[in-house]
Amino acid sequence: MSAGIAAKAGVLYRGMDRAALDAAYNNSAAVADSADYLSRWRDRSAFVRMHGNAVLDLRYGARERARLDFFSSGNTRAPLFVFIHGGYWQRNEKETFAFIAEGPVAQGIDVAVVGYTLAPQVRLGDIMAEIRDSLTYLADRASELGFDREQMFIGGWSAGGHLTAAAASHPMVRGGIPISGIFELEPIALCYLNDAVRLDAEEVARLSPVRHVWSGLPALSLFVGGAELPELQRQSQEFARAGRQVGALVSLTVLPGHHHFSILGEWGRDGALTAELVRLAGTGGG
Repeated sequence: MSAGIAAKAGVLYRGMDRAALDAAYNNSAAVADSADYLSRWRDRSAFVRMHGNAVLDLRYGARERARLDFFSSGNTRAPLFVFIHGGYWQRNEKETFAFIAEGPVAQGIDVAVVGYTLAPQVRLGDIMAEIRDSLTYLADRASELGFDREQMFIGGWSAGGHLTAAAASHPMVRGGIPISGIFELEPIALCYLNDAVRLDAEEVARLSPVRHVWSGLPALSLFVGGAELPELQRQSQEFARAGRQVGALVSLTVLPGHHHFSILGEWGRDGALTAELVRLAGTGGG
């Protein structure tokens, strides 16, 4: 379809007009009780932050939200899992997601939950740089915090899945778990989400992980819920396909019945996400 015909028909992306595209990426609207999930996560996370073996609000950068929380398993030289929260780069905070530490810590893996500056205060490239800075900060303080700097893994949910894939090339990362991630930014630039993120064409090309997959990536285990919006499922499918095409260690697991919010329940002690992290840590990511 030519650009002129597309504009006349109102088609923006994959046959969708603006209203359809907005709906295709509105996870909160797609899950009727999404606000209840966030409320429960905040309650659980407040308990973990208060009662866990935690060091809170470690500052890794100059901006106010450039802080992270560290949760120790109590093991000497344990692997470290670094979690990056979602919220389409423009909402949420690390404090809401401390609950994901419960499963990994119970399995002997230390956890860091990273905060970052939100759009529109900064651009997406700045957020990506902050995540890389947090990884360098942690690696430099491995002895002080007591984990094995040679066993650092990352993971994130939704926009955090994008940031996980983007940060996977950091030299200290041994593997990653992007969950319900965004890997192609073009539809984000064309829908309501761009009101805050403000992506331009150059940023879409430079910052979309699916366009920069290479064989040297560490092992990435993608997860998506079988009950998620079709566009979210397609994003993970296309990143996995791109990985296979270049021989990268990229796998995709679809968790039947899970939607965009319920999938994080798999960070329990015996959950599928925790089990995959244990597997990655046990194999060094390979």
